[in-house]
Amino acid sequence: MQTALEDFFRALRAADVRISPAEAIDAHHTVALVGFEDRVLFKDALCATLAKSAEEVDRFDRIFETFFTRDSFQAAPPSAEDGEGLEDLPPEAEQSELARMLMDGDASALAQAMEEAADRAQVSQIRLSTQRSRLTRKLLEEMGLSEIERIIAAARKSEDARTEAAGLRLEAARKALSQEASRYVERQHELYAAESGKNLREDLLARKALNSEGGIDPVDQAMMQALVKRMAKRLADRYSRRRHVAWTGHLDVRRTLRKSMGYGGMPFDIVFKTKKIEKPSIVAICDVSKSVAAAAQFLLTFLYSLNEVVDRMEAFAFSGRMISVNAVLDEHRIETAILEVLKQIGFQQTDYGKSLEDFCEQHLDQIDRHTTVIILGDARSNYADPRLDLLATIQKRSRAVIWLNPEPESYWGQGDSVMHRYERFCHVAKQCNTLAQLERIIEDVLRTYIPH
Repeated sequence: MQTALEDFFRALRAADVRISPAEAIDAHHTVALVGFEDRVLFKDALCATLAKSAEEVDRFDRIFETFFTRDSFQAAPPSAEDGEGLEDLPPEAEQSELARMLMDGDASALAQAMEEAADRAQVSQIRLSTQRSRLTRKLLEEMGLSEIERIIAAARKSEDARTEAAGLRLEAARKALSQEASRYVERQHELYAAESGKNLREDLLARKALNSEGGIDPVDQAMMQALVKRMAKRLADRYSRRRHVAWTGHLDVRRTLRKSMGYGGMPFDIVFKTKKIEKPSIVAICDVSKSVAAAAQFLLTFLYSLNEVVDRMEAFAFSGRMISVNAVLDEHRIETAILEVLKQIGFQQTDYGKSLEDFCEQHLDQIDRHTTVIILGDARSNYADPRLDLLATIQKRSRAVIWLNPEPESYWGQGDSVMHRYERFCHVAKQCNTLAQLERIIEDVLRTYIPH
């Protein structure tokens, strides 16, 4: 049963139910205590040990029922009315255990043989739906399908009516066996690979260009929005756990002496110096012109989903002029907020210099030495004055200026792009045209607030 439990844990992990080695050990101890006789008790005990949220309980229930439920095996009916059996088949059938089980209609023996053959064929290692037909054939081969096919071929060549009839019955049993094998492999796919296709799709979307020609398909758009929120939650979980870190090896003498007063001055409790981890203060300035609007939407979704670890988030958008979009983002869902912003300032000729001027005149007091400024845009200003002096002012007042450009670096400085001129006033200037790049850059920003 230990092997079955390990396979069950693997199926749960494939369904995104997190199980640590310690929890797996606890589950083994739990099963040893409650046993297997009472199915309900067995299920509830495992669920209480392994599932840690309502969502995981739902996934646990689904995987448990799929894993521990066996549908009745549909074998061919034993013995037809005219009495053909194993003895009516060609002589080589006497050496085939599978032929005997099929002709006898022994469903329980066939079911057990199929599970043993599945272990040898490693059917539980299935990862993609395209593997199902190949693994079904491999499973049947492990059971002895090749022998059955040779027996059927020999029976067809026979001139004996009873042998031919027995061959037809064996052929019907073979088809029934193939259908059972297909259902078995399908169940294994549901257990071990149902999430792998989705994960593969998300990996592809994480690398999909945000400014691709033709835009993003609405179905992909919805999946990418959900993916961005999960990425943000993952980073929030990682960077919100501890608000203080110890300076290992740096003794805090004052606090150590104070705590030792209760022991007559003996320093039983050693206290080390700690430094508080700051929560990031972020100002996001986004170009929402047509070529950059999709990237701006995902950046704002990402930043607004980091509410657990961000102390302050101010968002501004521009095309020809710049406006604050905090109120728009608060009133509307992020998915539709960009459309509302476009109604106000969209479809204008992009002017980075005028947008920086609007920001410095109206919102420069939003920046201090604790603020990270993230600018998203392609730096194509239609040959207008880029106002480098204003970006230099923002750089001097801020903790860091990070410029995210959806275009490849080889395009910077070509045509009306002034990215090569803005770059020298940025602490970081990187291409950012996929969700994977966006996650990596935002994580770098969060990491800079943790003392090393």
